Amino acid sequence: MNLQRVFSLVKKDLKKMIREPAILFLIILFPVIMTLAFGASFGAIGGTQSATYEIGIVNMNSEAYKEWSEHFIGNLTDTEILKIKDYVDNETAQADLIQGNIQAVLLIPENFGESSNSFWKAPSESRLWVNTTVHLYVDSGSMFATQAIQPIIQQILAVTVYGAQPSSTARPIQIGSPSLVEASRLTQFDYFAPGLFAFAAIFLTMIVAQSFTEDREKGLLRRINITPTTPTEFMTSQTISNMLAAISQVAVVFTMAFLVGYRPLGGAISLIFAFVIVTIFSLCCVGFGLITAAISKSPGAATGIAFIFIMPQMFLGTFVSVGLSSVAQSAGRFVPAYYVTDALTSLFLRGAPISSPTILLDITVLTIVSVMVLLLGIVLFRKYGKA
Repeated sequence: MNLQRVFSLVKKDLKKMIREPAILFLIILFPVIMTLAFGASFGAIGGTQSATYEIGIVNMNSEAYKEWSEHFIGNLTDTEILKIKDYVDNETAQADLIQGNIQAVLLIPENFGESSNSFWKAPSESRLWVNTTVHLYVDSGSMFATQAIQPIIQQILAVTVYGAQPSSTARPIQIGSPSLVEASRLTQFDYFAPGLFAFAAIFLTMIVAQSFTEDREKGLLRRINITPTTPTEFMTSQTISNMLAAISQVAVVFTMAFLVGYRPLGGAISLIFAFVIVTIFSLCCVGFGLITAAISKSPGAATGIAFIFIMPQMFLGTFVSVGLSSVAQSAGRFVPAYYVTDALTSLFLRGAPISSPTILLDITVLTIVSVMVLLLGIVLFRKYGKA
């Protein structure tokens, strides 16, 4: 493979992107407008959603009066909103929480049963109560979990221990909330931001499809075929140029998000890794673009057909899926964009390290799918797309 020819083709493609207003809009101006619009529209947390939340329970209650904690867990299990997962220790539960496998961790203290029993022995004598605190940790990467879980648990605790909401504010068992302080500062835009990176890159599918069909329509591909340039060199140049376009989009989205107040968790390593993730995703978008170009007869047709690949990823794999049903959110696992958004959510909202099993799984699945789609696109275009 001649690198000089590859870089010459990359240079040609980049010049074409810069000089073409429609492509320049999709690569640069569209991410700017999109980020500013969402930043201005969703600057504060708002709205509610009916959903199911999985919470981990660490029951440290002693054998004395253990029936109280079992009754409490039973009432939590009976709700249709909460799904209970038992853990033997806090460390394991916290590890699953930071990876996004559960939405909350509830620590039932050792003297929970003793405290509950002391209230029932003397409900009007607060000096005889054994006070304790139930600790709750909520996933800061879930906008709805931070708002919904604590009130639900508070209500179930009141029914379990007091029989109903007590008439006075004094009570022996409290739910601690220090872990919610940081999450309460997050805006709705903070939750949407990870999905914006995938959302912007998705449109590379249409750009690639339009570019290839236009080059074919103008006879450029036929002229390239009679030059010493090999198909491998040509496809490599196209891949590199579109990866550079994807990196530019990530930079634009992050810059504009930072200007409107977005402050992700994690340091420079997390940000660099975000660029790597979106770069891998760009391979998938190039592959979908090649598949589209292989079956399209004109740039106009390519634009319409490209949305067959764009729309499912937009609605199932980006920030749009936050407001969808649980079935639709589960279906999102079948689109590559889901793994981009999921990994960036763990990095930027949960502060998870890049070695997190969840992130490693996301990037592994994304890499395998992207390479397979790219290879399929190359094969189909070489067979059907150059005529």
